[in-house]
Amino acid sequence: MTRTVPAPLPSDFFDPDCSVQRLPVLGGRKWAWKIVRCLEEGPRRFSELRVPLVGITAKVLAESLRSMEQDGVVSRTEYAENPPRVEYALTPLGRTLLGPMDAVCDWSRANLADLLAARRAAEDAEGGRNSVAAGGGAAGGRGGGAAILGA
Repeated sequence: MTRTVPAPLPSDFFDPDCSVQRLPVLGGRKWAWKIVRCLEEGPRRFSELRVPLVGITAKVLAESLRSMEQDGVVSRTEYAENPPRVEYALTPLGRTLLGPMDAVCDWSRANLADLLAARRAAEDAEGGRNSVAAGGGAAGGRGGGAAILGA
């Protein structure tokens, strides 16, 4: 069978106006996507956000919100009340993330089983290579954990 070889990639392959460095790094922030979902229905106070974000520390939540505010995705509103009240909300720019997030969630629901199966297969293959290299059998290494996963 004849294999079609794609053309070599040019050095200017990536559009300089769309470099990864310039894109918001929300995807790389552990809590950002969950925070966006928490704010989807409207403004929330800091303490309200902590409830569904199990495991986040107050420091990390504050840093995440501050960073998202700097990106223009979240707004912070202070109310001159006693006691003081602060609410966080999605900006119009932040709301534009909801559609792509829905698409990623839909893709995940449709493909998660296949993705996890591919990961297990890769881990099993790597475990087998590690075991053989160490002089052990196929049951050694990380591949031995496949039985725990139900594989």
